[in-house]
Amino acid sequence: MKLDKTYTYGKQNISWKDIWEVVKVLRSPFLTQGPKIFEFEKVICDCTGAKYSVVVSNATAALHIAMKALGISEGDEVITSPNTFLASANAVIYVGGAVKFADIDSRTACIDTAEIKKHITKQTKVIIPVHYAGQSCDMEKIQKIAKEHNLFIVEDAAHAIGSEYKNNKVGCCQFSDMTVFSFHPVKNLTTGEGGVITTNNKDLYEKLLKLRSHGIVRDKNSLINNDGSWYYEMPEPGFNYRMTDIQAALGISQFKRLDKFVNRRREIVNFYKDAFDNDERFSFLQEMDDSKAAFHLFPLLIDFSKVKIIKKELFEKLKESGLNLQVHYIPVHLQPFYSNFGFKKGDFPKAEKFYQNEVSLPLYYGLNQKDLNYIVDVIKKVVK
Repeated sequence: MKLDKTYTYGKQNISWKDIWEVVKVLRSPFLTQGPKIFEFEKVICDCTGAKYSVVVSNATAALHIAMKALGISEGDEVITSPNTFLASANAVIYVGGAVKFADIDSRTACIDTAEIKKHITKQTKVIIPVHYAGQSCDMEKIQKIAKEHNLFIVEDAAHAIGSEYKNNKVGCCQFSDMTVFSFHPVKNLTTGEGGVITTNNKDLYEKLLKLRSHGIVRDKNSLINNDGSWYYEMPEPGFNYRMTDIQAALGISQFKRLDKFVNRRREIVNFYKDAFDNDERFSFLQEMDDSKAAFHLFPLLIDFSKVKIIKKELFEKLKESGLNLQVHYIPVHLQPFYSNFGFKKGDFPKAEKFYQNEVSLPLYYGLNQKDLNYIVDVIKKVVK
């Protein structure tokens, strides 16, 4: 049977104004490394309240150069959550560091501050808290831990552009050294691919600028030699992690609708909560008092011990009804690569249980009430 409509867990929303802004760049002299990059970085600073921002090709690149800027290398340990996308941990591997995981708080699926303390050693240098589904981790407590042990903090806020914590925007870096966002199409706003790092530290900002573009320095006051206006130097290697002006133009346009996107996502989350409340088959995460989340995900938790259907069969049945959903996430420590470091099943039981029960429902701006009613009806009929 051909379905009238299908649904995924996330989807971009592109307006004609977005398209026109991109077209204007395509007709301009600069497709990359032009004025739109600086304009976009200012928009991000204005939104988050951070002093500096550095846009890059994607959030994985952002995490990578954040680790490089902090000097993480062989022998250094970095603590993050097992309930995250691979990039949060892989960025540490890229620079030769060692990944340590701390289990999650079952109420929020964010990293548990009490668990962080258990994994700190003399080699620990950084904590990467992951703002899962768009809700900020308890950054004030994490900062207190970091200060006690002289650790850096890099917030993985890939899910959280537009979110708030203690009445400040995530990304202001009040409780961290750097914050990383993603602008992938399934996120709350998009540049196609893209990411950014915010910081209030000028030294880190200048390191990040160099690292995103091959390590090149052009400032005449920083050069060892100066043969002329064309001259540049590379004190140390960097990477080609630049964003294009095409992407930046799309991002600038999308930011004008961020509040609208966030408000609609919160409306959808509230609808789902009402729809699945007081049904013993289902539960969902809590939003904590200090949080106002720009929800990237709505994780529905299904108690498979109370139903006959198994998760694999559930996904097949949902697909037949047009719901092409996803799970966020397979715990990183269960990936074959990370078994090389001694991680195994049972190491982080809360993250593993969350994975077993979690299904990410459709959550994006373009969903209307008819769509939402259909999604809920299908899930309730299939989960038996």
